[in-house]
Amino acid sequence: MAEPRPRLRALADAAGIEPSYVSALDQRVVETSDATREALVAAMGLDGSSEAAAARALSGLPVGEVPGPPAAALACTPYPERLGARGGFGIWANLYSLRSDENFGHGDLGDLRVLVGFAAEEGAAFVGLNPLHVLGNRGDDVCPYAPRTRLYRNPLYLRATDVPEFAASNAARARFAALEPRLQALRRAPSLDAAAVEQALFEVLRPLHRDFAGAAAPGRRQAYQDYREGQGEHLERFAAFQALADLHGGDWRRWPAACRTPDGEGVRAVWRDGRAEADFHAWLQFELDSQLQRAAEACRSAGMAIGLYADLALGSAAGGFDTWAHPELFASGVSVGAPPDGFSPSGQDWSFPPASPIALARNGFAYWRRTLEANLRGAGALRIDHALGLRRLFWIPEGSPPSEGAYVRYPERQLLAVLAEVSRGSRALIIGEDLGTVPAGFSQAIQSCGLLSSRVLLFERDADGRFRGADDWPRACLATANTHDLPPLAGWLSGDDLALRRDVGHIADDATRDRLARERDDEVDALRARLVADAHLEPGTRTADATSWHAAITRLLCDTPAALVGVSLDDLACERTPINVPGVGPSRHPSWVRRMRTTVRTLIDDAAVAEVMASVPAARRSPR
Repeated sequence: MAEPRPRLRALADAAGIEPSYVSALDQRVVETSDATREALVAAMGLDGSSEAAAARALSGLPVGEVPGPPAAALACTPYPERLGARGGFGIWANLYSLRSDENFGHGDLGDLRVLVGFAAEEGAAFVGLNPLHVLGNRGDDVCPYAPRTRLYRNPLYLRATDVPEFAASNAARARFAALEPRLQALRRAPSLDAAAVEQALFEVLRPLHRDFAGAAAPGRRQAYQDYREGQGEHLERFAAFQALADLHGGDWRRWPAACRTPDGEGVRAVWRDGRAEADFHAWLQFELDSQLQRAAEACRSAGMAIGLYADLALGSAAGGFDTWAHPELFASGVSVGAPPDGFSPSGQDWSFPPASPIALARNGFAYWRRTLEANLRGAGALRIDHALGLRRLFWIPEGSPPSEGAYVRYPERQLLAVLAEVSRGSRALIIGEDLGTVPAGFSQAIQSCGLLSSRVLLFERDADGRFRGADDWPRACLATANTHDLPPLAGWLSGDDLALRRDVGHIADDATRDRLARERDDEVDALRARLVADAHLEPGTRTADATSWHAAITRLLCDTPAALVGVSLDDLACERTPINVPGVGPSRHPSWVRRMRTTVRTLIDDAAVAEVMASVPAARRSPR
């Protein structure tokens, strides 16, 4: 039996490492081992390798609760301030999956303006988006929830032909025309090829940047200068990082030593010897910001109560810009994930490092503030993915399975105070994704601060398996049928997602799949019973009629008191394949690359879409 480690345990407690958690898999109490404690304190830069070392490290940490800000400082923008007394609805989409005859094979901000126009015509209060963060756009580096950075946006969302210099740029227009056969193939492809899209897009954007640098109108030059000055050193460093990534690959940990820090000689060399390339990446962010502001202005002009709602990923890649620019803020030798549960019995490792709660506090939460402000540019609401991270995150030691991880506490009140200040400053609503293994009282705590909770129809069931009626839903929430981690309604109704999970090995054997299929039949029957009882669905409606089910579900969601209802564009299109299969690696299933089957313009003119949209009552629609 191992010797007791009381000083290590005291150090771990002072550092926020929880001694145990209740398993969502079997409800047993899982104790944190001393080996895990030692690994996690080491990840925070604390030495717990011996009892004497742990005692020395503990002497440098505050013991006990640190006084937090008063309750008044935690109040985010209240939803009635943007919505009035009525509730609203909107359409949420995975923007990159949109097809059109104008994009480069990746949904872009031009497609977003088309979607905004459609949503506004329907009286929507918002259009919700996936995170637009910068990705590597190579191989498996395409997950919008594991970006290079959360501070800037992916150039693949640019509509090149909307850049003002395009009309007068002979070089860019000639290159665009020559690309047409490749673009047609990219537009028709069933799956997103981000690397090919980026290559084609940059072949047009690079001559546009040269023309901008040499002959842009004075107003455009001034706007770019203002943008760069507003972004300051952060943009300079990011542009240098992207230029270095083009040379050495996307993971800075594998770069030459002179390039591994923002103050290294490699960065100075970029701005000295490769200034045009670094400026290109800074200019891309300026153009992205400009086009996103155009979409936001289209929302305002149409009278949408909220406009765009942005999505903030939980973290960023270990080898990405954020850890390169702020290495002192991130824990090393650990990754964020989730413990085993019924959805993923072996747990999940999301492969990105957590920010250290100790380092965040020492930094005065400046990085957190900047992240929020960057993602609220042009947005009237912000969804925080895995908002449970405001209270705690599950850390997994490097080389260990999720079952050997532990929860680490975060300074919740201080993080909420910064969030509230930024929310009030921009009059933006905040939506907290509080799904999964939710700590006791967490949802109530964030709602008391003015955040909207997340409520998903497929999870809203009582202890007997009955789906809750509309009156049993809370007011302070965003109500949706599903999320990006769940199958579209058509796939859920048909059980296609179970077949997919069996194919990729997420379901161990045919017997388990058959049992889950029977359980799914019971779930579908329970949902049918709720929809029929509330007069939203005809009793004999078959599951193959996904449009009728979606219309009925939309009526149910709109009947709830929820402040906001989100209608999925994938469900409007009757997509069947999930955009993501959580807990399954890219070698078994290519998540995040599934594209929609039809163009966005064709979709919004579809009679089935009109049937679902007609189910939204007038009381949910904004005046036009």
